[in-house]
Amino acid sequence: MSKLIQKKNSSLFPLSGELKRAVEIMDTTLRDGEQTSGVSFSPHEKLSVARLLLEELCVDRIEIASARVSNGEFDSVKKISQWARSRGHIDKIEVLGFVDGKLSLDWIKGAGCRVINLLCKGSLNHCTHQLKKTPEEHVSDIKQLLKDAAEMDILVNLYLEDWSNGMRLSEEYVYFLVDSLKNESIKRFMLPDTLGILNPDETRSFCEKMISRYPELHFDFHAHNDYDFAVANVFAAVKAGVQGVHVTVNGLGERAGNAPLSSVLTVLHDHLNVETNLIENKINSVSKVVETYSGIRIPPNKPVIGENVFTQVAGIHADGDNKKNLYFNDLLPERFGRERQYALGKTSGKANILKNLQLLGIELDDDMMKRVTTRVIELGDKKETVSLDELPYIVSDVLKNEQVEQIVKLLNYSLSLTYGIRPMATVKMEIRGEVYEQSASGDGQYNAISKAMWKIYKSLNKPTPELLDYVVVIPPGGKTDAFVQTIITWRINEKVFKTRGLDGDQTVAAIKATIKMLNIID
Repeated sequence: MSKLIQKKNSSLFPLSGELKRAVEIMDTTLRDGEQTSGVSFSPHEKLSVARLLLEELCVDRIEIASARVSNGEFDSVKKISQWARSRGHIDKIEVLGFVDGKLSLDWIKGAGCRVINLLCKGSLNHCTHQLKKTPEEHVSDIKQLLKDAAEMDILVNLYLEDWSNGMRLSEEYVYFLVDSLKNESIKRFMLPDTLGILNPDETRSFCEKMISRYPELHFDFHAHNDYDFAVANVFAAVKAGVQGVHVTVNGLGERAGNAPLSSVLTVLHDHLNVETNLIENKINSVSKVVETYSGIRIPPNKPVIGENVFTQVAGIHADGDNKKNLYFNDLLPERFGRERQYALGKTSGKANILKNLQLLGIELDDDMMKRVTTRVIELGDKKETVSLDELPYIVSDVLKNEQVEQIVKLLNYSLSLTYGIRPMATVKMEIRGEVYEQSASGDGQYNAISKAMWKIYKSLNKPTPELLDYVVVIPPGGKTDAFVQTIITWRINEKVFKTRGLDGDQTVAAIKATIKMLNIID
Protein backbone atom coordinates (compact mmCIF):
# COMPACT_ATOMS: atom_id res chain seq x y z
CA MET A 1 0.00 0.00 0.00
CA SER A 2 1.41 3.41 -0.92
CA LYS A 3 1.91 5.91 1.86
CA LEU A 4 -0.34 8.93 2.06
CA ILE A 5 1.75 12.04 2.56
CA GLN A 6 0.23 15.39 3.53
CA LYS A 7 2.11 18.18 1.78
CA LYS A 8 1.53 21.91 2.05
CA ASN A 9 1.01 23.77 -1.21
CA SER A 10 4.15 25.72 -2.05
CA SER A 11 2.19 28.77 -3.21
CA LEU A 12 0.57 29.02 0.20
CA PHE A 13 3.58 28.05 2.29
CA PRO A 14 6.86 29.36 0.83
CA LEU A 15 10.12 27.61 1.50
CA SER A 16 12.19 29.03 4.32
CA GLY A 17 14.37 31.85 3.05
CA GLU A 18 12.28 32.50 -0.07
CA LEU A 19 12.04 36.26 -0.62
CA LYS A 20 8.61 37.81 -0.41
CA ARG A 21 7.55 40.38 -2.96
CA ALA A 22 6.04 43.60 -1.61
CA VAL A 23 2.79 45.00 -2.98
CA GLU A 24 1.54 48.52 -2.25
CA ILE A 25 -2.03 49.02 -1.04
CA MET A 26 -3.96 52.17 -1.95
CA ASP A 27 -7.34 52.53 -0.24
CA THR A 28 -9.95 54.67 -1.96
CA THR A 29 -12.84 54.28 0.50
CA LEU A 30 -13.09 58.03 0.99
CA ARG A 31 -13.19 58.78 -2.75
CA ASP A 32 -14.39 55.84 -4.83
CA GLY A 33 -16.12 54.22 -1.84
CA GLU A 34 -18.09 57.39 -1.17
CA GLN A 35 -19.58 57.02 -4.65
CA THR A 36 -21.67 54.18 -3.26
CA SER A 37 -25.32 55.13 -3.63
CA GLY A 38 -26.54 56.80 -0.43
CA VAL A 39 -23.10 57.16 1.19
CA SER A 40 -21.76 60.54 2.27
CA PHE A 41 -19.12 60.85 4.97
CA SER A 42 -19.02 63.92 7.20
CA PRO A 43 -15.67 65.76 7.56
CA HIS A 44 -15.23 64.25 11.04
CA GLU A 45 -15.94 60.75 9.70
CA LYS A 46 -13.50 61.22 6.82
CA LEU A 47 -10.74 62.29 9.19
CA SER A 48 -11.51 59.39 11.50
CA VAL A 49 -11.38 56.84 8.66
CA ALA A 50 -8.18 58.39 7.28
CA ARG A 51 -6.49 58.00 10.66
CA LEU A 52 -7.68 54.39 11.03
CA LEU A 53 -6.48 53.46 7.55
CA LEU A 54 -3.04 55.00 7.86
CA GLU A 55 -2.22 54.47 11.53
CA GLU A 56 -4.23 51.38 12.52
CA LEU A 57 -4.43 49.28 9.35
CA CYS A 58 -1.24 50.82 7.90
CA VAL A 59 -2.29 51.02 4.25
CA ASP A 60 0.38 52.67 2.09
CA ARG A 61 -1.74 55.45 0.59
CA ILE A 62 -5.32 56.72 0.69
CA GLU A 63 -7.33 58.52 -1.95
CA ILE A 64 -9.61 60.88 -0.06
CA ALA A 65 -11.64 62.95 -2.55
CA SER A 66 -12.18 64.27 -6.06
CA ALA A 67 -11.06 67.84 -6.75
CA ARG A 68 -13.60 70.61 -7.37
CA VAL A 69 -16.59 68.66 -5.99
CA SER A 70 -17.87 71.16 -3.42
CA ASN A 71 -16.87 73.66 -0.76
CA GLY A 72 -17.70 71.08 1.89
CA GLU A 73 -15.36 68.57 0.25
CA PHE A 74 -12.63 71.21 0.12
CA ASP A 75 -12.95 71.85 3.86
CA SER A 76 -12.92 68.12 4.55
CA VAL A 77 -9.76 67.58 2.50
CA LYS A 78 -8.13 70.56 4.20
CA LYS A 79 -8.76 69.03 7.65
CA ILE A 80 -7.26 65.70 6.58
CA SER A 81 -4.23 67.34 4.97
CA GLN A 82 -3.51 69.39 8.10
CA TRP A 83 -3.67 66.27 10.24
CA ALA A 84 -1.60 64.25 7.74
CA ARG A 85 1.11 66.91 7.56
CA SER A 86 1.36 66.98 11.36
CA ARG A 87 1.77 63.18 11.41
CA GLY A 88 4.19 62.88 8.50
CA HIS A 89 1.62 61.32 6.15
CA ILE A 90 1.08 64.10 3.62
CA ASP A 91 2.63 62.18 0.71
CA LYS A 92 0.23 59.29 1.43
CA ILE A 93 -2.82 61.53 0.86
CA GLU A 94 -4.06 61.54 -2.74
CA VAL A 95 -6.83 63.45 -4.53
CA LEU A 96 -8.39 62.61 -7.88
CA GLY A 97 -7.91 65.44 -10.37
CA PHE A 98 -8.71 66.12 -14.00
CA VAL A 99 -7.00 67.33 -17.17
CA ASP A 100 -8.50 70.79 -16.78
CA GLY A 101 -5.60 73.22 -17.01
CA LYS A 102 -4.67 74.33 -13.50
CA LEU A 103 -8.15 74.09 -11.93
CA SER A 104 -7.64 70.74 -10.17
CA LEU A 105 -4.04 71.58 -9.28
CA ASP A 106 -5.06 74.87 -7.67
CA TRP A 107 -7.86 73.14 -5.74
CA ILE A 108 -5.52 70.43 -4.44
CA LYS A 109 -2.77 72.90 -3.57
CA GLY A 110 -5.26 75.15 -1.77
CA ALA A 111 -6.49 72.19 0.27
CA GLY A 112 -2.95 71.54 1.45
CA CYS A 113 -2.29 68.31 -0.47
CA ARG A 114 0.60 67.49 -2.80
CA VAL A 115 -0.42 64.31 -4.70
CA ILE A 116 -2.82 64.31 -7.65
CA ASN A 117 -4.22 61.13 -9.16
CA LEU A 118 -4.70 62.53 -12.64
CA LEU A 119 -7.60 61.07 -14.60
CA CYS A 120 -6.73 60.81 -18.27
CA LYS A 121 -8.46 58.75 -20.96
CA GLY A 122 -7.24 55.16 -21.23
CA SER A 123 -9.36 54.23 -24.25
CA LEU A 124 -9.68 55.77 -27.68
CA ASN A 125 -13.45 55.68 -27.27
CA HIS A 126 -13.32 57.97 -24.23
CA CYS A 127 -10.71 60.27 -25.77
CA THR A 128 -12.63 60.68 -29.02
CA HIS A 129 -16.24 60.83 -27.79
CA GLN A 130 -16.00 62.33 -24.31
CA LEU A 131 -13.13 64.76 -24.78
CA LYS A 132 -13.70 65.13 -28.52
CA LYS A 133 -9.93 65.36 -28.96
CA THR A 134 -7.28 63.49 -30.88
CA PRO A 135 -4.83 61.34 -28.94
CA GLU A 136 -2.10 63.86 -29.74
CA GLU A 137 -4.16 66.75 -28.35
CA HIS A 138 -4.93 64.79 -25.18
CA VAL A 139 -1.24 63.97 -24.64
CA SER A 140 -0.34 67.63 -25.16
CA ASP A 141 -2.85 68.70 -22.49
CA ILE A 142 -1.50 66.11 -20.04
CA LYS A 143 2.09 67.20 -20.58
CA GLN A 144 1.20 70.83 -19.91
CA LEU A 145 -0.52 69.82 -16.67
CA LEU A 146 2.53 67.76 -15.66
CA LYS A 147 4.71 70.81 -16.19
CA ASP A 148 2.40 72.95 -14.04
CA ALA A 149 2.29 70.27 -11.34
CA ALA A 150 6.09 70.16 -11.16
CA GLU A 151 6.23 73.93 -10.75
CA MET A 152 3.65 73.71 -7.92
CA ASP A 153 5.53 70.82 -6.22
CA ILE A 154 2.61 68.43 -6.75
CA LEU A 155 3.38 64.76 -7.34
CA VAL A 156 1.44 62.96 -10.09
CA ASN A 157 0.02 59.46 -10.44
CA LEU A 158 -1.84 58.79 -13.67
CA TYR A 159 -5.17 56.95 -14.00
CA LEU A 160 -5.81 55.49 -17.47
CA GLU A 161 -9.60 55.69 -17.26
CA ASP A 162 -11.39 52.84 -19.10
CA TRP A 163 -8.02 51.12 -19.59
CA SER A 164 -9.73 47.70 -19.70
CA ASN A 165 -11.81 48.70 -22.73
CA GLY A 166 -8.75 50.41 -24.13
CA MET A 167 -6.84 47.11 -24.09
CA ARG A 168 -9.81 45.25 -25.54
CA LEU A 169 -10.68 47.69 -28.32
CA SER A 170 -7.81 50.14 -28.87
CA GLU A 171 -4.58 48.59 -27.60
CA GLU A 172 -2.40 50.72 -29.84
CA TYR A 173 -3.96 53.87 -28.38
CA VAL A 174 -3.00 52.71 -24.86
CA TYR A 175 0.58 52.12 -25.99
CA PHE A 176 0.68 55.50 -27.75
CA LEU A 177 -0.45 57.20 -24.55
CA VAL A 178 2.08 55.45 -22.29
CA ASP A 179 4.89 55.75 -24.87
CA SER A 180 4.26 59.48 -24.93
CA LEU A 181 4.26 59.83 -21.13
CA LYS A 182 6.68 57.17 -19.85
CA ASN A 183 9.57 59.59 -19.51
CA GLU A 184 7.53 62.29 -17.77
CA SER A 185 7.46 62.92 -14.02
CA ILE A 186 4.71 60.36 -13.30
CA LYS A 187 5.27 58.18 -10.24
CA ARG A 188 2.61 55.52 -10.89
CA PHE A 189 0.57 54.45 -13.91
CA MET A 190 -2.77 53.18 -12.59
CA LEU A 191 -4.75 50.65 -14.64
CA PRO A 192 -8.48 50.75 -13.83
CA ASP A 193 -11.09 48.27 -14.91
CA THR A 194 -13.46 51.22 -14.80
CA LEU A 195 -16.61 49.35 -15.79
CA GLY A 196 -15.75 46.07 -14.08
CA ILE A 197 -15.74 44.14 -17.35
CA LEU A 198 -12.56 42.06 -17.09
CA ASN A 199 -12.18 38.43 -16.14
CA PRO A 200 -9.01 37.07 -14.47
CA ASP A 201 -7.54 35.70 -17.71
CA GLU A 202 -7.88 39.06 -19.46
CA THR A 203 -6.60 40.93 -16.41
CA ARG A 204 -3.44 38.84 -16.23
CA SER A 205 -2.87 39.03 -20.00
CA PHE A 206 -3.35 42.80 -20.21
CA CYS A 207 -1.22 43.49 -17.13
CA GLU A 208 1.57 41.24 -18.42
CA LYS A 209 1.55 43.15 -21.71
CA MET A 210 1.96 46.47 -19.89
CA ILE A 211 4.70 45.18 -17.58
CA SER A 212 6.58 43.45 -20.40
CA ARG A 213 6.50 46.56 -22.59
CA TYR A 214 7.31 49.00 -19.76
CA PRO A 215 9.38 47.11 -17.14
CA GLU A 216 10.71 50.34 -15.67
CA LEU A 217 7.28 51.76 -14.78
CA HIS A 218 5.26 51.26 -11.59
CA PHE A 219 1.77 49.91 -12.29
CA ASP A 220 -1.26 49.83 -9.96
CA PHE A 221 -4.41 47.85 -10.73
CA HIS A 222 -7.86 49.19 -9.82
CA ALA A 223 -10.73 46.65 -9.88
CA HIS A 224 -14.50 47.02 -9.92
CA ASN A 225 -16.84 44.18 -8.98
CA ASP A 226 -19.61 44.22 -11.59
CA TYR A 227 -19.05 40.55 -12.49
CA ASP A 228 -18.01 39.62 -8.94
CA PHE A 229 -14.45 39.28 -10.27
CA ALA A 230 -12.81 42.15 -8.35
CA VAL A 231 -10.77 40.03 -5.91
CA ALA A 232 -9.99 37.40 -8.56
CA ASN A 233 -8.81 40.15 -10.91
CA VAL A 234 -6.58 41.61 -8.18
CA PHE A 235 -5.14 38.11 -7.74
CA ALA A 236 -4.48 37.88 -11.49
CA ALA A 237 -2.95 41.37 -11.68
CA VAL A 238 -0.55 40.67 -8.82
CA LYS A 239 0.36 37.33 -10.41
CA ALA A 240 1.19 39.30 -13.56
CA GLY A 241 3.52 41.54 -11.56
CA VAL A 242 1.75 44.82 -10.79
CA GLN A 243 3.30 46.66 -7.85
CA GLY A 244 0.15 48.13 -6.32
CA VAL A 245 -3.57 47.44 -5.98
CA HIS A 246 -6.54 49.61 -5.06
CA VAL A 247 -9.19 48.59 -2.52
CA THR A 248 -12.03 49.94 -0.39
CA VAL A 249 -13.12 48.97 3.10
CA ASN A 250 -16.11 46.58 2.91
CA GLY A 251 -15.95 46.72 -0.89
CA LEU A 252 -17.73 50.07 -1.05
CA GLY A 253 -17.89 51.74 -4.44
CA GLU A 254 -20.04 52.72 -7.36
CA ARG A 255 -22.45 50.10 -8.76
CA ALA A 256 -21.27 46.69 -7.44
CA GLY A 257 -18.36 48.27 -5.60
CA ASN A 258 -14.58 47.83 -5.56
CA ALA A 259 -12.25 45.08 -4.38
CA PRO A 260 -12.80 44.73 -0.61
CA LEU A 261 -9.69 45.35 1.48
CA SER A 262 -10.40 42.41 3.81
CA SER A 263 -10.52 39.84 1.00
CA VAL A 264 -7.57 41.30 -0.90
CA LEU A 265 -5.50 41.22 2.29
CA THR A 266 -6.02 37.48 2.81
CA VAL A 267 -5.57 36.55 -0.85
CA LEU A 268 -2.27 38.45 -1.05
CA HIS A 269 -0.94 37.05 2.22
CA ASP A 270 -2.17 33.47 1.94
CA HIS A 271 -2.17 32.66 -1.78
CA LEU A 272 0.48 34.85 -3.39
CA ASN A 273 3.34 34.92 -0.87
CA VAL A 274 3.09 38.70 -0.99
CA GLU A 275 4.16 41.08 1.73
CA THR A 276 2.15 44.17 2.65
CA ASN A 277 2.27 46.67 5.50
CA LEU A 278 -1.30 45.82 6.53
CA ILE A 279 -2.04 44.95 10.17
CA GLU A 280 -4.43 42.03 9.91
CA ASN A 281 -5.92 42.16 13.40
CA LYS A 282 -7.23 45.69 12.80
CA ILE A 283 -9.34 44.90 9.74
CA ASN A 284 -12.47 43.84 11.60
CA SER A 285 -12.66 46.90 13.89
CA VAL A 286 -12.00 49.32 11.00
CA SER A 287 -14.63 47.56 8.87
CA LYS A 288 -17.19 47.98 11.65
CA VAL A 289 -16.45 51.70 11.92
CA VAL A 290 -16.90 52.17 8.18
CA GLU A 291 -20.09 50.10 8.33
CA THR A 292 -21.44 52.53 10.94
CA TYR A 293 -20.36 55.69 9.09
CA SER A 294 -21.54 54.51 5.67
CA GLY A 295 -24.82 52.94 6.77
CA ILE A 296 -24.07 50.01 4.42
CA ARG A 297 -24.36 46.75 6.34
CA ILE A 298 -21.67 44.09 6.02
CA PRO A 299 -23.31 40.89 4.69
CA PRO A 300 -23.19 38.20 7.41
CA ASN A 301 -21.43 35.78 5.04
CA LYS A 302 -18.80 38.25 3.76
CA PRO A 303 -15.37 36.61 4.06
CA VAL A 304 -13.17 37.67 7.01
CA ILE A 305 -15.47 40.42 8.35
CA GLY A 306 -18.99 38.96 8.07
CA GLU A 307 -20.82 38.14 11.31
CA ASN A 308 -21.19 34.45 10.47
CA VAL A 309 -17.87 33.54 8.82
CA PHE A 310 -16.19 32.26 11.98
CA THR A 311 -19.28 30.52 13.32
CA GLN A 312 -19.54 26.74 13.02
CA VAL A 313 -23.17 25.61 12.86
CA ALA A 314 -23.04 21.90 12.09
CA GLY A 315 -22.37 19.69 15.10
CA ILE A 316 -19.96 17.48 13.12
CA HIS A 317 -17.67 20.50 12.58
CA ALA A 318 -17.51 21.24 16.30
CA ASP A 319 -16.79 17.57 16.95
CA GLY A 320 -13.89 17.67 14.48
CA ASP A 321 -12.53 20.83 16.08
CA ASN A 322 -12.70 19.22 19.52
CA LYS A 323 -10.60 16.28 18.29
CA LYS A 324 -7.90 17.86 16.12
CA ASN A 325 -9.11 21.20 14.70
CA LEU A 326 -10.22 19.25 11.63
CA TYR A 327 -12.36 22.08 10.28
CA PHE A 328 -9.85 24.91 10.71
CA ASN A 329 -8.18 26.60 7.74
CA ASP A 330 -5.57 29.36 7.51
CA LEU A 331 -8.25 32.00 8.06
CA LEU A 332 -8.01 31.79 11.82
CA PRO A 333 -10.29 34.37 13.43
CA GLU A 334 -7.59 35.52 15.84
CA ARG A 335 -5.63 36.88 12.85
CA PHE A 336 -8.37 39.43 12.31
CA GLY A 337 -9.16 40.35 15.90
CA ARG A 338 -12.07 37.90 16.10
CA GLU A 339 -13.03 34.66 17.86
CA ARG A 340 -14.41 31.36 16.60
CA GLN A 341 -17.98 30.64 17.70
CA TYR A 342 -20.13 27.53 17.67
CA ALA A 343 -23.73 28.27 16.83
CA LEU A 344 -26.51 26.68 18.81
CA GLY A 345 -29.65 25.72 16.95
CA LYS A 346 -31.58 22.86 15.43
CA THR A 347 -28.46 21.47 13.71
CA SER A 348 -26.42 21.59 16.92
CA GLY A 349 -24.95 18.44 18.30
CA LYS A 350 -23.38 17.65 21.61
CA ALA A 351 -20.01 18.97 20.35
CA ASN A 352 -21.37 22.47 19.61
CA ILE A 353 -22.95 22.69 23.02
CA LEU A 354 -19.83 21.34 24.71
CA LYS A 355 -17.69 24.01 23.01
CA ASN A 356 -20.00 26.77 24.25
CA LEU A 357 -20.23 25.32 27.76
CA GLN A 358 -16.42 25.26 27.89
CA LEU A 359 -16.38 28.97 27.05
CA LEU A 360 -18.81 29.57 29.92
CA GLY A 361 -16.97 27.29 32.34
CA ILE A 362 -20.05 25.06 32.82
CA GLU A 363 -19.64 21.30 33.27
CA LEU A 364 -22.53 18.84 32.85
CA ASP A 365 -22.76 15.07 33.16
CA ASP A 366 -23.75 12.97 30.12
CA ASP A 367 -27.41 12.72 31.08
CA MET A 368 -27.73 16.46 31.56
CA MET A 369 -25.84 17.10 28.30
CA LYS A 370 -28.44 15.02 26.47
CA ARG A 371 -31.27 16.97 28.06
CA VAL A 372 -29.67 20.34 27.31
CA THR A 373 -28.96 19.26 23.71
CA THR A 374 -32.59 18.22 23.23
CA ARG A 375 -33.75 21.55 24.63
CA VAL A 376 -31.40 23.58 22.40
CA ILE A 377 -32.62 21.74 19.31
CA GLU A 378 -36.24 22.24 20.37
CA LEU A 379 -35.69 25.99 20.87
CA GLY A 380 -33.58 26.20 17.69
CA ASP A 381 -36.61 25.18 15.67
CA LYS A 382 -38.15 28.51 16.69
CA LYS A 383 -35.34 30.71 15.38
CA GLU A 384 -32.12 30.49 13.37
CA THR A 385 -29.59 30.28 16.22
CA VAL A 386 -29.37 30.29 19.98
CA SER A 387 -26.73 32.72 21.28
CA LEU A 388 -23.97 32.01 23.77
CA ASP A 389 -25.61 34.54 26.11
CA GLU A 390 -28.82 32.51 26.06
CA LEU A 391 -27.20 29.16 26.83
CA PRO A 392 -27.00 29.65 30.64
CA TYR A 393 -30.73 30.37 30.68
CA ILE A 394 -31.40 27.12 28.84
CA VAL A 395 -29.16 25.15 31.20
CA SER A 396 -30.90 26.75 34.18
CA ASP A 397 -34.30 25.96 32.66
CA VAL A 398 -33.35 22.29 32.28
CA LEU A 399 -31.60 21.92 35.64
CA LYS A 400 -34.19 23.63 37.79
CA ASN A 401 -37.49 23.06 36.10
CA GLU A 402 -37.68 19.87 34.05
CA GLN A 403 -40.13 17.36 35.49
CA VAL A 404 -39.67 13.63 35.14
CA GLU A 405 -43.44 13.12 35.30
CA GLN A 406 -45.79 15.59 33.67
CA ILE A 407 -49.04 15.31 35.63
CA VAL A 408 -50.41 18.53 34.16
CA LYS A 409 -50.12 19.10 30.42
CA LEU A 410 -51.17 22.05 28.33
CA LEU A 411 -52.80 20.55 25.24
CA ASN A 412 -53.91 23.69 23.47
CA TYR A 413 -54.64 27.35 23.99
CA SER A 414 -55.98 30.29 22.04
CA LEU A 415 -55.33 33.97 22.72
CA SER A 416 -57.30 36.87 21.27
CA LEU A 417 -56.06 40.46 21.47
CA THR A 418 -58.20 43.21 19.94
CA TYR A 419 -57.78 46.96 20.42
CA GLY A 420 -60.41 48.32 22.84
CA ILE A 421 -61.56 44.86 23.99
CA ARG A 422 -60.26 42.84 26.95
CA PRO A 423 -58.02 39.94 25.88
CA MET A 424 -59.66 36.54 25.70
CA ALA A 425 -58.12 33.11 26.25
CA THR A 426 -59.29 29.52 25.83
CA VAL A 427 -57.29 26.72 27.44
CA LYS A 428 -57.41 22.94 27.03
CA MET A 429 -55.47 21.03 29.72
CA GLU A 430 -54.90 17.43 30.70
CA ILE A 431 -54.74 16.72 34.45
CA ARG A 432 -53.99 13.15 35.50
CA GLY A 433 -55.32 11.82 32.20
CA GLU A 434 -58.56 13.87 32.15
CA VAL A 435 -59.07 16.71 29.65
CA TYR A 436 -60.61 20.07 30.66
CA GLU A 437 -61.35 23.27 28.77
CA GLN A 438 -62.25 26.80 29.92
CA SER A 439 -62.27 30.39 28.61
CA ALA A 440 -61.78 33.71 30.38
CA SER A 441 -61.07 37.39 29.79
CA GLY A 442 -58.36 39.35 31.55
CA ASP A 443 -56.38 42.57 31.82
CA GLY A 444 -53.67 41.10 29.60
CA GLN A 445 -52.99 37.96 27.62
CA TYR A 446 -51.26 36.13 30.48
CA ASN A 447 -53.89 37.29 32.95
CA ALA A 448 -56.63 35.92 30.68
CA ILE A 449 -54.99 32.53 30.21
CA SER A 450 -54.16 32.12 33.92
CA LYS A 451 -57.81 32.94 34.80
CA ALA A 452 -58.96 30.21 32.40
CA MET A 453 -56.61 27.76 34.14
CA TRP A 454 -57.87 28.80 37.59
CA LYS A 455 -61.45 28.18 36.41
CA ILE A 456 -60.52 24.58 35.65
CA TYR A 457 -58.83 24.17 39.04
CA LYS A 458 -61.75 25.73 40.93
CA SER A 459 -64.20 23.41 39.15
CA LEU A 460 -62.12 20.52 40.54
CA ASN A 461 -61.92 22.08 44.01
CA LYS A 462 -58.15 22.30 43.65
CA PRO A 463 -56.22 25.14 45.31
CA THR A 464 -54.63 27.85 43.17
CA PRO A 465 -51.49 29.79 44.17
CA GLU A 466 -50.96 33.48 44.69
CA LEU A 467 -48.67 35.18 42.20
CA LEU A 468 -46.17 37.26 44.21
CA ASP A 469 -43.71 38.41 41.56
CA TYR A 470 -43.30 38.30 37.78
CA VAL A 471 -39.88 39.06 36.27
CA VAL A 472 -38.89 39.04 32.62
CA VAL A 473 -35.17 38.62 31.86
CA ILE A 474 -33.64 39.01 28.41
CA PRO A 475 -30.06 37.76 27.80
CA PRO A 476 -27.49 40.50 27.05
CA GLY A 477 -26.84 41.51 23.46
CA GLY A 478 -30.02 43.40 22.66
CA LYS A 479 -31.21 41.15 19.84
CA THR A 480 -34.90 41.40 19.07
CA ASP A 481 -35.21 37.63 18.62
CA ALA A 482 -33.54 36.81 21.95
CA PHE A 483 -35.16 34.22 24.17
CA VAL A 484 -37.08 35.55 27.15
CA GLN A 485 -36.87 33.95 30.58
CA THR A 486 -39.92 34.61 32.73
CA ILE A 487 -39.45 33.97 36.46
CA ILE A 488 -42.65 33.83 38.52
CA THR A 489 -42.70 33.70 42.31
CA TRP A 490 -45.66 31.83 43.83
CA ARG A 491 -47.12 31.26 47.28
CA ILE A 492 -49.40 28.39 48.26
CA ASN A 493 -50.10 27.17 51.80
CA GLU A 494 -47.39 29.50 53.13
CA LYS A 495 -44.84 27.92 50.80
CA VAL A 496 -43.01 30.37 48.48
CA PHE A 497 -41.18 29.11 45.40
CA LYS A 498 -40.22 30.14 41.86
CA THR A 499 -40.63 28.61 38.43
CA ARG A 500 -39.05 29.64 35.15
CA GLY A 501 -40.18 29.51 31.55
CA LEU A 502 -38.00 30.11 28.47
CA ASP A 503 -39.27 31.04 25.03
CA GLY A 504 -38.91 33.67 22.33
CA ASP A 505 -42.35 35.02 23.34
CA GLN A 506 -42.81 36.55 26.80
CA THR A 507 -46.37 35.30 27.24
CA VAL A 508 -45.46 31.75 26.17
CA ALA A 509 -42.52 31.79 28.60
CA ALA A 510 -44.91 32.79 31.40
CA ILE A 511 -47.34 30.00 30.43
CA LYS A 512 -44.49 27.46 30.60
CA ALA A 513 -43.53 28.73 34.06
CA THR A 514 -47.15 28.35 35.16
CA ILE A 515 -47.44 24.76 33.92
CA LYS A 516 -44.25 23.92 35.80
CA MET A 517 -45.79 25.41 38.94
CA LEU A 518 -48.97 23.34 38.52
CA ASN A 519 -46.92 20.16 38.23
CA ILE A 520 -45.21 21.02 41.49
CA ILE A 521 -48.39 21.69 43.50
CA ASP A 522 -50.71 19.08 41.96
